[in-house]
Amino acid sequence: MNDTPGWTSPGSAPSDGQEPGASGPADRPATGEPADRPNAEPTSPGTKWSKEQPPPGQWSAPTGPGQTPPPPPPRTGWGTPPPPPGGYGGQGRGYGGPGGYGWGGPPPAAKPGVIPLRPLGVGEILDGAVSTMRTYWRTVLGISLTVAIFTEIIVVLLQGLVLDNTSSDALNDPDATLSELADALTATTVNSGVIFLISLIGTVVATALLTTVTSRAVLGRPVTTREAWRDARPQVIKLFGLIVLLLLMVAGILLVAMLPGLLVTATAGGEGGVALTALGFLAGALVAVWLMVRFSLASPALMLEKQGIKKAMGRSTKLVNGSWWRVFGIQLLATVIANIVASIIVIPFTFLAATLSGDGVSGFLEGGGDLGWTFLVVSGVGSVIGSMITFPITAGVTVLLYIDQRIRREALDLELARAAGVQGPGSPGTVPGN
Repeated sequence: MNDTPGWTSPGSAPSDGQEPGASGPADRPATGEPADRPNAEPTSPGTKWSKEQPPPGQWSAPTGPGQTPPPPPPRTGWGTPPPPPGGYGGQGRGYGGPGGYGWGGPPPAAKPGVIPLRPLGVGEILDGAVSTMRTYWRTVLGISLTVAIFTEIIVVLLQGLVLDNTSSDALNDPDATLSELADALTATTVNSGVIFLISLIGTVVATALLTTVTSRAVLGRPVTTREAWRDARPQVIKLFGLIVLLLLMVAGILLVAMLPGLLVTATAGGEGGVALTALGFLAGALVAVWLMVRFSLASPALMLEKQGIKKAMGRSTKLVNGSWWRVFGIQLLATVIANIVASIIVIPFTFLAATLSGDGVSGFLEGGGDLGWTFLVVSGVGSVIGSMITFPITAGVTVLLYIDQRIRREALDLELARAAGVQGPGSPGTVPGN
């Protein structure tokens, strides 16, 4: 059995539990007469029962050796007294017996790692992602910081040496010709595409490594950066292909939705074509969001179950089916929180970079300043710190949401408990949740 939650076969059903067993009381006479009734006449096997029988419904039928008495008749109403110690039928998983629930409700779930092994709430998923970053901060922040530094160095070098940063002058010039605007827009698109591609590669690597770390954290097992890379390396190329495929799907959906409006604008022009284009973009964006949420759990499925791209997308569809709004809400909340935290760090560095650059803050706000090396380096430091925090939150929430959906649908908590070396809820040796 592997160390990550992907060891179990997809769609595995929970193990069949044993039904509550029952054994008759050892000290009850074979005649069925209550042992504690006063003035009971002794009887011997083969004789008739006592004439003083209790009223119907308050006694159990006599049983022979090896037979199990039937359960007592049900009692209705709010005033039903609790069952006798040991439960109805001995030491099975009854009411109040050893391993039973009693009147205090079910026992706390086992918690070998950062989450309890049971269906999770929204707060527990967010807390699990933060707890992973806090408990294994050396590995988590080491991975995030390393990936963010390498990614930002490449971006800064490209912006400072290769990419053209003067296209904003033509876009802000009201007297610019159509040809100049087209060239400036093309240059901006190329610059943004290159930067996005570099950032995407960094995000893929960080997600792959942090998925392994979070899956081990669920079991309470630390993992080093080298171990995380060794486990994630065979799936990194597939993960990159999955993310590129999803981005192409989004781009294709938006293009198809906007195509009628673009054609009308190109042929007839006017406000009608612009309105139709905007309406198509809105419709395409809704469809794209629906698909992205539907496939949002494909990344952890691909990494932890060692699936291919197509099967990982199918697994995500199966896990999200019927829980679309819940998955969407949790991921949206995690994204908002991560971006707010990152903005608190990035925005001050951006203004500091603008202050230290030649054109100052006013030139930066007007959009006419040149992005010098000072601005690129200082703002890049802020981006590194922001990415170091956002990577673990977004990756951790996605992995824990995937585990939560499998617990709800496939009883993955049983497999996780076995892998962590703990027993089921309420059993001796269970590690209580906190």
